[in-house]
Amino acid sequence: MSYKLEVVKVLVVEDNQPMLELVKSILETFGVGQIYTAKDGEIGFKVFCRENPDLVITDWMMKPINGLEMTNMIRNEPMSPNPYVPIVMMTGFSEHKRVASARDLGTTEFLVKPFKAQDLYKRIVQVIERPRQFVKCENFFGPDRRRTRNTDYNGPERRSD
Repeated sequence: MSYKLEVVKVLVVEDNQPMLELVKSILETFGVGQIYTAKDGEIGFKVFCRENPDLVITDWMMKPINGLEMTNMIRNEPMSPNPYVPIVMMTGFSEHKRVASARDLGTTEFLVKPFKAQDLYKRIVQVIERPRQFVKCENFFGPDRRRTRNTDYNGPERRSD
């Protein structure tokens, strides 16, 4: 299914200028209406607070504030205008430990570089078609980390069994 994205506002946070321009160009091709950019998580969070985008696409490795730290700020800082915003984390590292770490800090989707335009579009579609409920507990706030529901169990204490 094709979506009309001209009313969507996206923030792209990436310290590598050619990659930033590439992602921006891909989003323009998709028809995204407003694209904001930032070169690191510190600037990215300021732009996020000012513009309140509908989607954030961020690189992981940046200084002085990386993508994970910015995700934590978006999810937990009182000044954040929308802690529920979908966040797509981009990185060149795909090992399970990194994916789990990004998930555990509240990212919504994960995108491994290098990627095709189709891969980015799939993540955007995933955010639109399959929004996940948010979970807030003592040490986590973000999208439900479980992608599927186990309907075989109906007991009151699912986790302890």
